[in-house]
Amino acid sequence: MKKPAYLVPDDYMADPAVHVFDGKLFIYPSHDRESGIPENDNGDHFDMRDYHVFSMEDIEGGITDYGVVLDVKNIPWAGRQLWDCDVAYRNGKYYMYFPLKDKTDIFRIGVAVGDNPEGPFIPESNPIKGSYSIDPAVLDNGDGNFYMYFGGLWGGQLQRYRNNKAQEHGILPTGSELALCPKIVRLREDMLEFAEEPRDLVLLDSTGKPLTAGDTERRFFEASWVHTYNGRYYFSYSTGDTHLLCYATGDNPYGPFTYQGVILKPVVGWTTHHAIVEFKGKWYLFHHDCVPSGGITWLRSLKVAELKYDADGKIETVND
Repeated sequence: MKKPAYLVPDDYMADPAVHVFDGKLFIYPSHDRESGIPENDNGDHFDMRDYHVFSMEDIEGGITDYGVVLDVKNIPWAGRQLWDCDVAYRNGKYYMYFPLKDKTDIFRIGVAVGDNPEGPFIPESNPIKGSYSIDPAVLDNGDGNFYMYFGGLWGGQLQRYRNNKAQEHGILPTGSELALCPKIVRLREDMLEFAEEPRDLVLLDSTGKPLTAGDTERRFFEASWVHTYNGRYYFSYSTGDTHLLCYATGDNPYGPFTYQGVILKPVVGWTTHHAIVEFKGKWYLFHHDCVPSGGITWLRSLKVAELKYDADGKIETVND
């Protein structure tokens, strides 16, 4: 694959979700902006107020920008910070799932509906009941069931919840304590609400033991994504403060998933977030780094690299 330039060189886009709709690649990123707020671990410096949608007919061809398809000012329950999103298609409609802080500064997950993959998307009046945290990623399981994976530590507020209930004080486990798990939940048939209570998605080591909080190069931090390859489910995610993209495999959407290795080594910039998609017979990793902004950790730019598997289905590590 020819080494491409940044996909959107004139703006800062990050956290890509990518799907093939109508024979094209559609990219749904978050939109970084200068905020003037000093960087902190809660992500207050991320001033993201809208979403653009992009499409590509060829991986080395041009990219089409459809402009703003959802703006925080048009979401009735909005407070601030539209972080990463994902889009799913069902029964002639496209459903955009997005994390957004409500008017009390708590992240919820909302849904907006469109007639076309490029939007525009019209938001529902309220967030999904029982939703919390960030990074929604939706899997079409091909059997009529759609599953949402979500969660993120620190600014993503996942540490504030136990058994889907908010705690008075968010506490992060440490050391040999079990790591906090990403969440999985089946969506209702109308795609607008959860069909069940969210469950833990357990990540295991090669001996079958759950990963611990101190295992910072393998445990989950944020940026869930799920795809299937040769009948196996691949759950990929970011380790956050150790800046790796890793993956684990399992036999069904609920897991458990067994850790397998590193997809992408650290790039320039603090965060790592991605999507994996098959297009025209090849697999691709969409992600971001901060090189065009001079390494400032919260102004990120979109990239794509070819992804390869070995004969055993293991993903070869990308150096990009």
